[in-house]
Amino acid sequence: MNPSSRPVRRTRRRRAVALGAVVTAMALVDAALAAPSSFAARSDTPYRIGPADPAPMVSLQKHGHRHLCSQPAHKRQMSCHAIVSTDPATPEIAISPSALPAGYGPADLRSAYGVAATGSPSATVAIVDAYDDPNAAADLAVYRSTYGLPLCTTANGCFRKVDQTGGTHYPPSDPGWAGEISLDLDMASAMCPGCRILLVEANTADFADLGTAVNKAVALGARFVSNSYGGDEDSSDPAADAAYFNHPGVAITASAGDSGYGVEYPAASQYVTAVGGTSLTRASNARGWTETVWSTSSVEGTGSGCSAYTAKPHWQTDKSCGKRTVSDVSAVADPDTGVAVYDTDGSAGWNVYGGTSAAAPIIAAVYALAGTPGAADYPAAYPYRNPNQLWDVTGGSNGTCAVAYYCSAISGYDGPTGLGTPRGLAAFTAPPTVVTVVNGGFEVGSISGWSVTGTGSVLAAARYSGAYGLQLGSTGPSGTSSASQTFTVAAGGTALSFWYRTMCPDTISRGWATVSLADLAAGTTLTVLPKTCVKDSGWVHLSAPVTAGHKYTLTLTNRDDNSLGSTTHTYYDGVAVS
Repeated sequence: MNPSSRPVRRTRRRRAVALGAVVTAMALVDAALAAPSSFAARSDTPYRIGPADPAPMVSLQKHGHRHLCSQPAHKRQMSCHAIVSTDPATPEIAISPSALPAGYGPADLRSAYGVAATGSPSATVAIVDAYDDPNAAADLAVYRSTYGLPLCTTANGCFRKVDQTGGTHYPPSDPGWAGEISLDLDMASAMCPGCRILLVEANTADFADLGTAVNKAVALGARFVSNSYGGDEDSSDPAADAAYFNHPGVAITASAGDSGYGVEYPAASQYVTAVGGTSLTRASNARGWTETVWSTSSVEGTGSGCSAYTAKPHWQTDKSCGKRTVSDVSAVADPDTGVAVYDTDGSAGWNVYGGTSAAAPIIAAVYALAGTPGAADYPAAYPYRNPNQLWDVTGGSNGTCAVAYYCSAISGYDGPTGLGTPRGLAAFTAPPTVVTVVNGGFEVGSISGWSVTGTGSVLAAARYSGAYGLQLGSTGPSGTSSASQTFTVAAGGTALSFWYRTMCPDTISRGWATVSLADLAAGTTLTVLPKTCVKDSGWVHLSAPVTAGHKYTLTLTNRDDNSLGSTTHTYYDGVAVS
């Protein structure tokens, strides 16, 4: 069975396209093909035929749409969030033979979001999708050449396609997901034409395969990863967070969904930037553009809401939702104000696409333009540091809900559009590193800067990253060992973070690791790591809020009961304030 033709079990129905509209649309296509012209660039609303063409305008209407991928057929299967306009009359037929394809192109998007056509070739934007697009490289070349973007090919090292294990045994092709892939590649190219692009194709649309592909993208060096798919929330989401999305130093975006008000995963992950959707139109204001919440109908529009399962990240502070709120930021997603995409696997070429699948790679590329994230940072936190550096979307709604801002745009934070849309790069840029902890990475090769009691060693075997890490305790009996440091948080510092790995083959009554942070100015002590004993915990990242100007004492501890054959030791690394 073709993967795109799987049965639909979810209650949200796709929007149907009337047969009469299809017949009319086909007649318009025939007329277009008979004329020596192409579709007009979408450069205004109503549409304008071309930048130098004084032809009359046609008002924008709500047209037929088609979701490219079927809805999930079983638990933990994902659907892509791409929508294609099924009405070729949406843009007018161009008279000028030099007119660009219908839909917003790179110059439009960069104008709307205030970014320049730059990007470092050392920055890799990874696109994670399911199934294979056999025409991905060729279609990408057409898109980029049409808009005058630099070549991005396998031959010049700019474009790379791999399967979910990093090899070239690609999964079966699927026309729906191929259109999704084309949309993602084109949007990453539009926003960051100087970036490298890595396409990782998961074997299936099952979440375990897509999550494996995310991990592979990070392992291959991508620091910007876009995910344009989702499915229903599940009680296993916190475990999936830990397995697939907990990647400090990597900006991971996830589309919020296309079925209107409601939360989907992985947009609900606490470690990703959840990206909502807007309707984007030209305007006579200073910006030149205006945006509202995207909502085409009761069953089509951006997702949003309060998660049922996922913990709230510390940087998200809206009051009504005690767990994770979707979204964080947003970008264009309305197929009626959609983007130009070139795809020849599931389509005949140029189309106008929408869905929050367009928004997620746009935001991933904006992160790439903004520069490399801090090694211990979760870039989803960056926009919350500079909300005034985003365009606040204050109009529109994606449904009805008990708490108004979950589904309606308001001044400031709201669910459908988050904090807003890009207004340049400042909101997506890593904050300057605040060096208040001395030798927090132990890279000087010694314990310098720390006060140690008991047994403490700086070893290569104890590192999470870099050359060295700290080992407290040893492989022999060692009692209680600790390392502490007192420091004052410099201006701009908001969080202390570190990595740890326990090696505790005992019970917690006999051996453990713990970390405390004493705020000497406030006279309070926070237990950042409660007593923990795991035979091998693997590397775990923790963080705690701090206040600039306050003096703190951080204490890292390992407890061993001195019993032979069950000794406990703990590795610590990457202690930093940012």
